[in-house]
Amino acid sequence: MEEALLTTLGYKERSREQTDECQDLAENQVETELAPELETAGRSTAGSREAAHECEITHEGRRDDIREEARPGSRDGIREGIRDGIRETARERLRVNNREETEEEAVEGNRPGERARQELFRTLTDDRVASDSSLTELAEAAGWPLPLAVRAIVPATPGEAQQLAGVMEDALVGMFAGRPCLLVPSPDPEVRVPLEHLLRGRFAAVGHAVPLRDTASSLRWALRLVALTPSRPGLEARAVFVDDHLSTLLLLQDEPLAHALAARWLRPLADLTPRQSERLEVTLLAWLEGGGAPEAAKALSVHPQTVRYRMRQLEKLFGTGLRDPRTRFELEMALRSRRLMAQVRRQHSRVTRRTARVIQADFTPLVVGRMARVNGL
Repeated sequence: MEEALLTTLGYKERSREQTDECQDLAENQVETELAPELETAGRSTAGSREAAHECEITHEGRRDDIREEARPGSRDGIREGIRDGIRETARERLRVNNREETEEEAVEGNRPGERARQELFRTLTDDRVASDSSLTELAEAAGWPLPLAVRAIVPATPGEAQQLAGVMEDALVGMFAGRPCLLVPSPDPEVRVPLEHLLRGRFAAVGHAVPLRDTASSLRWALRLVALTPSRPGLEARAVFVDDHLSTLLLLQDEPLAHALAARWLRPLADLTPRQSERLEVTLLAWLEGGGAPEAAKALSVHPQTVRYRMRQLEKLFGTGLRDPRTRFELEMALRSRRLMAQVRRQHSRVTRRTARVIQADFTPLVVGRMARVNGL
């Protein structure tokens, strides 16, 4: 069903086997419709020939059966001719149907270069580098001028891709990683107001602006951002931009590696209780980001003396490594990645709980209701 829908919407081309199957079905249908007529015509023709032969009378005044015996295979030849006529009629009907479908597509307002636009999308998102001449030819056939840079848009649901394409006339729609996506020109990477206005009230991930050769990169990171950011339906729905989450995507591009980084550099905190470990991790990250105890105390809303006390505990655990720039950098990355992974888990669990509450509120189990009526409760 999914392949049939994608083929109908134009995201996939019909395979040769499907085309042959459709042609065979059409021929069988035409053969079923025309067979009685052709059979009747064949009987009438054969009957007229037999009558002509039977009515011939010899010069002696008596009727002789001078009909020639049927040649071997003559009836088969008639059947083969009928089949050829049926096939030719089926082909003619297929040509008429295809012409009518093309005219209907033109009446419905479909863009004439839709197939060329899909081929251009596949070429731009392919990891193989296409030549400039082939890209130019495809762009001319598609009626889509090649921009200097593009952005990828990944809607929350597949159906929104066509809706957005109807609003964005310069958008290029296609399939990437199994889901419909869009490519829009980005003449100025710093200007996002038009996109934010068009995507208002929708959840979608917008990739970073890239040259045409790096189109697949913008799509991949937009898809990754969709996976990390659960959609929030309703008034909270809004577009998220890869530009605002570059460090998050970089740190969480491989979560097992992020776990390994945190385990490697935060090993001195492993023997503490979860509460102590969390308190020291928050303090250490605020101290690394702020650059001192007063700044960390302001960020944590605690007294500076509290931060200094916790930092003395951290110096006992980490030793002189806190004064090494490389160690400080690695510790900050480990702490940030751990905090980001915790945030992603909380967001997904929050959306899951909200969905579960909606399901429980909308659907009452029938079995429970029947048990209540039976027990008189």
